[in-house]
Amino acid sequence: MIDQAKVRVLLLESIHRDAVTRLEAEGYSVESVRNALDEAELIERIQGVHLLGIRSKTQVTAKVLEAADSLVAVGAFCIGTDQIDLHAASAAGVAVFNAPFSNTRSVVELAIGEIIAMTRRLTEKNTLMHQGVWDKSADGAHEIRGRRLGIIGYGNIGTQLSVLAENLGMHVSFYDTADKLALSNAHRCASIEELLETSDIVTIHVDGRPGNAGFFGAEQFKRMKPNALFLNLSRGIVVDHVALRDALVDGHISGAAVDVFPKEPKGRGDEFVSELRGLPNVILTPHIGGSTEEAQSDIGDFVANKLTHFIKDGNTTLSVNLPGVALPEQDGMSRIVHVHLNTPGVLAKVNSILAQHSVNVEGQLLSTRGEYGYLITDISGGYSDEVLDQLRNMEQTVRLRVLS
Repeated sequence: MIDQAKVRVLLLESIHRDAVTRLEAEGYSVESVRNALDEAELIERIQGVHLLGIRSKTQVTAKVLEAADSLVAVGAFCIGTDQIDLHAASAAGVAVFNAPFSNTRSVVELAIGEIIAMTRRLTEKNTLMHQGVWDKSADGAHEIRGRRLGIIGYGNIGTQLSVLAENLGMHVSFYDTADKLALSNAHRCASIEELLETSDIVTIHVDGRPGNAGFFGAEQFKRMKPNALFLNLSRGIVVDHVALRDALVDGHISGAAVDVFPKEPKGRGDEFVSELRGLPNVILTPHIGGSTEEAQSDIGDFVANKLTHFIKDGNTTLSVNLPGVALPEQDGMSRIVHVHLNTPGVLAKVNSILAQHSVNVEGQLLSTRGEYGYLITDISGGYSDEVLDQLRNMEQTVRLRVLS
């Protein structure tokens, strides 16, 4: 059982103050660190920590999880969770939560802004003006109205971008490996090749799973229409930046906006190294797609709430890796949370142990996902340590928590 007053929280990568406030309101001890930590640094700091909060740069590896002697949950204060070894987290009974919706608007607005900036060649005009050059010319500048936007990845961000782009008068095509419903007048492409060959602007919004690494390279850039524009606000590993530079230098691609990179500096002020530096009509931003005050506040509050409810109630609604279970709290009850391997007979065995010791079950909810099951059981009256020992010693048990 975790004493609420002794819960230790480690937040990395300058997570918003609203998250700190929310967690401290529960009486938790919160340490907030400005930068990301590498694997060795995190292993050194993780012992005794119950809740870990990260953003996109910190890698929560199997070695980190193995070194975490008290960890019960990880909060990804962002959309993506590919920086976390989800299999190892599940095997350790550690719940993982993220914020799948909170910063979508911020990412979409950045994409729209960059599309307009590149289409009007604002970056080049701005640079010339700062150099004292007055270049009032319409050459190469266009409206976005009537142009076709190709969206690769039609998830929460891709769909919202689709709607806003159409409202601005753009035509929209999209490609997704999953079967997704087209919104408004968006056209679903049968292949990525169709999208590339017909779109004036191509933007990527996919996750960072290993299978997506390097999937967009020289072949895909060659498929794009001459003078098309390219955006990547998803994950840096998705795009071959050398191939992108080549396509920009030879003029096949007329502009690009990139917010994510294969290797990113750990903290503010560190040197940024990229093949794309110094190229005209290329917008480079430091992974700020979701970095607005509004988005970070929403994310901080959303994920912090998920973490506190997991600590207090054991609820796993919207957990990335564990089955989603939410059982209403009942006064005067003790709650046993049981993470286990998903094999037949676990529920019967748990209830058999409770019955043998005359423990009365007042409420119970079980859900499974893949290899794992998650069971919440509310009991009334007392129980002995022998009950807990028997539950922990079940061959299917991954982790057992007792909540008051």
